[in-house]
Amino acid sequence: MANIFLRFPGGMTKALTLSYDDGVEQDIKLIEIMNKYGLKGTFNLNSGLYAKEGTVYKKGQIHRRMTENRVTELYKNSGHEVAVHTLTHPHLEQLPTNVVVEEIIKDRENLEKQFGTIVRGAAYPYGTMNDNVVQILKDCGIVYSRTVVSTNDFRIPKDWLRLTATCHHNSPELKSLAKKFVEDEVSATPYLFYLWGHSYEFEANDNWKVIEDFAKYVGNRDDIWYATNIEIYDYIDAYNRLLFSSCGKRVKNPSSIKLWFQYEQKIIAINPGEVIEIEA
Repeated sequence: MANIFLRFPGGMTKALTLSYDDGVEQDIKLIEIMNKYGLKGTFNLNSGLYAKEGTVYKKGQIHRRMTENRVTELYKNSGHEVAVHTLTHPHLEQLPTNVVVEEIIKDRENLEKQFGTIVRGAAYPYGTMNDNVVQILKDCGIVYSRTVVSTNDFRIPKDWLRLTATCHHNSPELKSLAKKFVEDEVSATPYLFYLWGHSYEFEANDNWKVIEDFAKYVGNRDDIWYATNIEIYDYIDAYNRLLFSSCGKRVKNPSSIKLWFQYEQKIIAINPGEVIEIEA
């Protein structure tokens, strides 16, 4: 059997995504930076904790949630994904099952109504969960949920409902990881750089330069696929559903997504619904 490796759109070997929580005012500046350098990501929102319209925060307050109208204006049609962060940001593993269901499904319902979309992703408040919480998310139609675990590598996720990240933006390894991600020549398993955090931390720590330098260094490159969390999930899920013949040389793509893979040294593209024969 030949070596076969996942490749991202266009045959690329690298993908990058961001994930930021809480729907705070600092997301405005973060999105400006992301858009400037062509980065894409996911914003995890607590629809039960929006600030009241007309809210004026006291001077020096760092964690400033936006109003529902401002949230809609910022994220809708932004090219970025919105995802569940629960209704009120509790420790889910401490709650009765029925309350966990309410926290998840109500937040999903609110966001879908607010943005006119289908919400299928999430991030765990405080990064905490247990097996019961994971099963509830799955039962509520959530296909991935991010933890706060950093791997300091570029692994392709296996357990999407216990999704790990490469690192938090405050990681002392951020620069070295970015350098490795950009400079490595990938010949086998592709790289996924997953960065997470809270944008209010940039103001609290006076380190906006961290994300600006990162975005400038890794952004606007033609060898990296910049995507939201759900775009990456859907692509890899579709890839995993490719059907191969017993010899591995006939392939069917049953999904609705055009896919790429590497067969030995050859990059193969396969359209939705297509069956192809791989020539030696």
